[in-house]
Amino acid sequence: FVPKVGFSVPLPVIHALSCSLFAVYCITLVVNIIACLAWWIGGGYGVNFGLAILWLILFSPCSYVCWFRPVYKAFRSDSSFNFMTFFFVFGAQFVLTVLQAVGFSGWGACGWLAAITFFSTNVAAAVFMLFPAIMFTTAAVAIVNWGAGGSFQKAQDEWHSGAWRNPPSREAQYNNFAGNSLPEYPTVPNYPSGSQWP
Repeated sequence: FVPKVGFSVPLPVIHALSCSLFAVYCITLVVNIIACLAWWIGGGYGVNFGLAILWLILFSPCSYVCWFRPVYKAFRSDSSFNFMTFFFVFGAQFVLTVLQAVGFSGWGACGWLAAITFFSTNVAAAVFMLFPAIMFTTAAVAIVNWGAGGSFQKAQDEWHSGAWRNPPSREAQYNNFAGNSLPEYPTVPNYPSGSQWP
């Protein structure tokens, strides 16, 4: 069976969307390293290339630990408290991705500002720098669309009511997902009277 969660989306679909968004962000960080290398070769600062490598090493596992796994667990358990925690972390991820898309010099991200201003120095390197700018922008838009599907109001209501302290039992969750799958039988079996079996 395919379990349904609170937003009526199959769990494998949620997992596939999370995997896709996580993969897009990691690929963007790799492309950013290549663009920062072109930026450095074209006359920019080497610190951008070094920071780009650091961001890949740091942000890839952090993205996995801080929002990829939590969103999967939140949808699996249908816990609004887990969703609220996820939204805070995902909001920080969105702000970071927007800053990377803007592309301030010296931050290790080839964004729009860095790419457009570098056209006057080296056109070929600036063209390479446009790729991560586009990809960071795409990732930021994807994060907004993905985060908009959640229920932040539901999470806040559950927090204020204290419902997050009493999550449903595992058996109740299973029954909600799978229904009553066992047939009804009498509690005491009927055996023939006497010592002889027919």
